[in-house]
Amino acid sequence: QVQLVESGGGLVQPGGSLRLSCAASGLTFRNYIMSWHRQAPGKERELVASISTDGTLANYGDSMKGRFTISRDNAKNTVYLQMNSLKPDDTAVYYCCARRVSTLYKYWGQGTQVTVSS
Repeated sequence: QVQLVESGGGLVQPGGSLRLSCAASGLTFRNYIMSWHRQAPGKERELVASISTDGTLANYGDSMKGRFTISRDNAKNTVYLQMNSLKPDDTAVYYCCARRVSTLYKYWGQGTQVTVSS
């Protein structure tokens, strides 16, 4: 079965950085568009960033542009999210998502908590 396992979350001070990882198994990773989403308490889940199957195209949510970078390593079946200049508003549970090209079905990871606080 498909499994997405996120790691790298934690507590960081404002202005700090974190790197999230999502290891995928049970799927042909190179055939999946990968994305990160986040959900803060009382808010809807929102797109953070997505990346094409070959890693050449990336899209970001407006508030993440210039601070976050999504990347993938198809040889390691892993997608990453480098987060810099973190703000308290970035506090949320971050979820990894996989969607096969030309389909709508999405697989989700269990999420990893990111807390930005002094």
